[in-house]
Amino acid sequence: MTVQESGAEPRSAGMKDVAAAAGVSLGTVSNVLNRPDRVSPATRAKVETAMAELRFVRNESARQLRAGRSRVLAYVMLDGSNPFFTDVAAGMEDATDESDLSLFLCNSAHQPSREAAYLGRLEQQRVQGILITPVDPDAPLLREIARRGTPVVVVDRTPGGTTHCSVAVDDVYGGEIAVRHLIEQGHERIAFIGNHTTVGQVRDRRLGALRALRAAGLDADRLVDLTTSALTVADGRGAGERLAGLPSSIRPTAAFCANDLVALGLLQTCANLRMRVPEDLAIAGYDDIEFAAAAAVPLTSVRQPRRRLGRTAAELLLAESEPGHEHRQVVFTPELVVRASTLH
Repeated sequence: MTVQESGAEPRSAGMKDVAAAAGVSLGTVSNVLNRPDRVSPATRAKVETAMAELRFVRNESARQLRAGRSRVLAYVMLDGSNPFFTDVAAGMEDATDESDLSLFLCNSAHQPSREAAYLGRLEQQRVQGILITPVDPDAPLLREIARRGTPVVVVDRTPGGTTHCSVAVDDVYGGEIAVRHLIEQGHERIAFIGNHTTVGQVRDRRLGALRALRAAGLDADRLVDLTTSALTVADGRGAGERLAGLPSSIRPTAAFCANDLVALGLLQTCANLRMRVPEDLAIAGYDDIEFAAAAAVPLTSVRQPRRRLGRTAAELLLAESEPGHEHRQVVFTPELVVRASTLH
């Protein structure tokens, strides 16, 4: 059955069409859509049959217009190519599924202008709330959006104030336990590979690495910075070539990589140059993504509770509408997962 006016193209069926076809009131159709428990099973079956025959699709945009708010949360992630962020998003989806909400994903790709454009569009779409791993957690735009009525939760970063809820991991501690492990394996000259000058999480991981050196009585210059422009496999490969080119007298015997993608790239370069891991170079990564354990030499990595991180962030966002809500800053403790890439 289709709905067609004389001399016109078929149009989408509306709620009035469904009510007429099922022989019920418009209010009954509304109840089937929004409060099905109020409708008898027999009547509900009649309405659902009419919907199927008419190919009825609910007009969610119209419902949003009446309500003034959508049933959508959005996550603006920092790097869509990094499995860490898709794992975090999966945790958010666990929470939104339970609340019968949709989750939109946006990728800022580390670009402030792209992030700002997404935030503007999401606010215009009247999303119920925004989850974001921001380029800058203290960006004024995030506070402005919250003041205008769209809740914001910062993910994997901790903003300077308490204007938002946030969920993060103690990256300083994560860097400390990674480098402490390398020192315990006998390494006293360690490369740090990452873009610590531009990414706050990486900066914190480097601070933790320096803390481990100090605790072991080693000078800060024992940490050799191999700065990258990004945190990709390609950056890890390039850093590996630079490391291999250092004179043997000053070449680090271990590397702490700011994330697992960089560590995997470094591992590829080691294989290409016939450098043995961990005999010639021990490698530790960060995040413990699925590929870390599956690498040719399984990677030691600092594990973040990625899915739990995302789920907690979404739950904090959903709690924003509760009476007496107070912003919370939740910080998880990472753990070191030791594998063959650092063990002789």
